[in-house]
Amino acid sequence: MNGKCLIVSAPSGAGKTTLVHHLLEQDLGLEFSISACSRSPRGKEQDGKDYYFLGVEGFRQRISKDAFLEWEEVYPDQYYGTLKSEVERIWKQGKHVIFDVDVVGGLNLKNQFGEQAMAVFIQPPNEAALEARLRSRQTESEEKINLRLKKAGEELAFATRFDRVIVNDDLKVAQKEIESVVAAFLAP
Repeated sequence: MNGKCLIVSAPSGAGKTTLVHHLLEQDLGLEFSISACSRSPRGKEQDGKDYYFLGVEGFRQRISKDAFLEWEEVYPDQYYGTLKSEVERIWKQGKHVIFDVDVVGGLNLKNQFGEQAMAVFIQPPNEAALEARLRSRQTESEEKINLRLKKAGEELAFATRFDRVIVNDDLKVAQKEIESVVAAFLAP
């Protein structure tokens, strides 16, 4: 039996990962789909928990073997994608899949899963707040921050293509809103 899919997407720094973690702490029957990427771990990230860190060549090999539901080269030689085996693993457990993916990946997944999926876009209150969040991470160079801000401007234009948009201005409000929306979608 196949479950449902919840797709959460946002520009980098909008708070999607924080909201995904909040949803996973609720009793909603969700299991996190671990994305694959070609980059190295940042901070305390762990392979097989936060991402599958495949390296550039490992990622390209899996592309050639058609192992992904979707994948994208987000930045030069920085690939992100969703392994088919990951969704199968979660559905075998009788749970619903929750994806924490970039905007293009989210739309690709929504196209694949159709009505079986709900795509939620997390929108920052404004670009200044987004920049402040990216800088407060203290994990990336000025060049990377500027790349992410440029990309965020492009990604915000896709918000209307998602099933729901949640503005993450006040975290507690955003948590309640996404919890309510997701519970209604997952209800039998």
